[in-house]
Amino acid sequence: MLKKNQIPAVLDALEKEYPDAECALDHQNIYQLLIAVVLSAQTTDVSVNKVTPALFEAYPTPEALSKARNEDVETILKTIGMYRTKARNIINLTKQLCEKYGGSVPHDYDVLVSLPGVGRKTANVVLSVGFGEHRIAVDTHVFRVSNRIGLVKAKDVLSTELSLMKRVPKERWSRTHHSLIFHGRQCCTARNPKCEQCCINELCEKNM
Repeated sequence: MLKKNQIPAVLDALEKEYPDAECALDHQNIYQLLIAVVLSAQTTDVSVNKVTPALFEAYPTPEALSKARNEDVETILKTIGMYRTKARNIINLTKQLCEKYGGSVPHDYDVLVSLPGVGRKTANVVLSVGFGEHRIAVDTHVFRVSNRIGLVKAKDVLSTELSLMKRVPKERWSRTHHSLIFHGRQCCTARNPKCEQCCINELCEKNM
């Protein structure tokens, strides 16, 4: 595993390589962000961005979506994975927003993870991107890259999140999350990573 004093150099290199790294899900407000992140589970952001324009045109507010019929939402989402479950979740999620929170997305981690379809990753993304909190959200890219390069050594997503929180300075959590995602998509891919092009090749544990 990378030594603690090596971590700043790795983070600096990743941030320099991906200066525009940010949430890739198209959204105009926190409601749209929450729904988009729920839909992105086990589905690419590109796929989600193809269906959300129609979804948000038909249901521009939580109130509108809470009154939707499952089959109508399923029709819009049918090109993404688990679309039936996701349609049910986002309808029930917005019902709870309207019934308990005045139609607003709550700025509270425990409340967020209690909503249908919302797990740790989704809650952390919403708090980070939507509310500006320092958070680390671990998706497949963050899990793979952070463990592969030796930033952490963890066997599962939760352990990876907790380890990153200990080893990465809090003020860099959100930026690190986005940098790791971009690195995982563009260079440190699951199969055939482009090590010869990697900006942290000399620091990466895989190549040491």
